[in-house]
Amino acid sequence: MIWRTILFLLLMFGCTQKHENMDASKHEAVTHKELYRCSMHPAVTSDKPGICPICHMDLEKVEDDSMQMKMDTHSSDTQAVEGRGSFSLSQERQQMIGVTTAPVAIRHLGYEVRASGKVAFDPELFTTIEEYRQAVMSKNLMKDDLMQGQANDLVSSARTKLKLMGLSDQQIRSLSSGKENAMDLLLPHGSVWVYAEVFEYEVAGLQPGVEVEIEAPSIPNKIFTGKLSSINPVVNSPTRTVRVRALIPDPQALLRPETFVNVKIKIDLGEKLAIPESAVLFAGEKKFVFVVMDKGHFMPRPIEAGLKAEGYYEVTSGLHEGETIVTSANFLIDSESRLRGVLENSPQAPAHSHGGN
Repeated sequence: MIWRTILFLLLMFGCTQKHENMDASKHEAVTHKELYRCSMHPAVTSDKPGICPICHMDLEKVEDDSMQMKMDTHSSDTQAVEGRGSFSLSQERQQMIGVTTAPVAIRHLGYEVRASGKVAFDPELFTTIEEYRQAVMSKNLMKDDLMQGQANDLVSSARTKLKLMGLSDQQIRSLSSGKENAMDLLLPHGSVWVYAEVFEYEVAGLQPGVEVEIEAPSIPNKIFTGKLSSINPVVNSPTRTVRVRALIPDPQALLRPETFVNVKIKIDLGEKLAIPESAVLFAGEKKFVFVVMDKGHFMPRPIEAGLKAEGYYEVTSGLHEGETIVTSANFLIDSESRLRGVLENSPQAPAHSHGGN
C-alpha cells in the first residue's frame, strides 16, 4: 500500500511540474511580441512591418536581445548609466549609421601648455631674500625664548613671501645655509629666470623639472630650452592664472630683463591606458562610453578619465586594455540607448507606436 501511495504522488508531482512549464512557455510566447523600428527615427516603432511616416523607409525588425540585456544588467549593476540601456545592432545597420570602433590600448601621452611670459627682473625678490637671511641670522643669535619666538615668526613670514614669489623649498633651504647666492636668484650667471602665467586649469600636469621652450619676438628664429623651477601656490584671482618660474640657459646673454617671450611647457605623461576623445560622452558631470560586446551588442559604461592629451583621454577606471568601444556615430547610438532605457523602465512597453503600412 505504501509503495502504491508513493508512486501515485510522484506521478502527480511530475504532471504538475510539466503543466507549470507549459504554462510558463505559453505565457512567454504571449508576452513576447515582435518589434519593428525605423533605423533613422528610433522613436517610430510598430508590432508589424511597415513604413516610417517621417522618412518613408522600411521599418526593421528589432533583434531579441532582452536576455542578453538582463545578463548585462545583472553582471554590471554597479556600472549602469542612468537613463540608458543595452541593445544590439546588426552589421548592416551599423554600416548604415557609420559606427566605427577602436580598442582600449596603452599609449604614450603628452601635451603642451602655452603661455605668455617675460624675462624676470625682480628687485623685490632680492630684497625679500635679504630679509629672509637676516631673519635666519637673528634667530640663530637669539638666546631668549621670547625673542626666538619673534624671530621664528619673521623667518616664517619671509619664507612665505619667497614661496609666493616662486622659489622652491630647496632654493629657500639653500639660502638659509648660505649655499645660494642671492644675486644668482635675481640675475643668474649664464642663464635667465623667466616668469610665465599659466591658466589655473592647466596647472594639474605641471611639476618642477619639466622641459620649457621659449621664443622671443625680438630674437627671431631662436629657441631657448630650460627647465621649470617652481610653481606659485597662489592663484592670481583677476586672471585665474598661476605664475611659474623657469631657469633658461642663455650663455650669449641675448635675453634682456623684462623681455616678453612666448613659453611652451612640454609635459610627458608616459604610458597610459587611453581612448579617443570622440568616444567619451557626458551625462551631467559623469563620463561614459559604449562598449561593444559579442554579436554587435552595445552596453553603456561609466568611466573615470584623467588628463586629455593629443586627442585622447587617460582612463583611470571603468575600462580594460583590449576592450572595444564606439568612436563615431555616438549620437545615434546614444539615442538608441536612451530609447531602450525608457522602454526598460516603463511599466508596460507600447505594442504599437507610429507604425503602419
